[in-house]
Amino acid sequence: MENKSQAAPYTYQATQISTATKEQLLLITYDIGIRSCRMVEAALGEDNKIQDLDLVNREILRAQDVIRELMVTLNTEKGGDMARGLMRLYDYMYQQLVEANIKKEVKNVAVVRAMLEELKNTWEEALMKLLKEYQAAHPEDEDLKAMKNIHSAPVAPNPAADRGKAGGLNIAG
Repeated sequence: MENKSQAAPYTYQATQISTATKEQLLLITYDIGIRSCRMVEAALGEDNKIQDLDLVNREILRAQDVIRELMVTLNTEKGGDMARGLMRLYDYMYQQLVEANIKKEVKNVAVVRAMLEELKNTWEEALMKLLKEYQAAHPEDEDLKAMKNIHSAPVAPNPAADRGKAGGLNIAG
């Protein structure tokens, strides 16, 4: 049984997700994928010597879940060529992760992590630009105070014992 100090990060994470905007959820999703890739990279090491096979498999699968979630939420009809390009990119990343899990190749995971980081940074920049434009056009909007924190804190990792208890797709842990 966890004590209150151990449960606090997960309570914070649940609150963060349940109160997030769609844009913040996108950034949180990227954070989860990036964190999973980093954990795999650390567990595999530069020489691909597996230190924890269960961790490697679990975190690659979580990163795959993140990519699938990004694919499912992508609207290729409304998004046009940009969305179709993102879908191809997500498909490529997913295939890299599948191969990484089969061959336990750290370089494939590093490629996916770098791509996720770049995409997250691009979305952050675009969202901040849109927010600034909106603020300039609507200086009287009180709801903007909450939106100023669009850069979300990294999501706290969940312990292995808590994974999958909620059922369904659980990319957060």
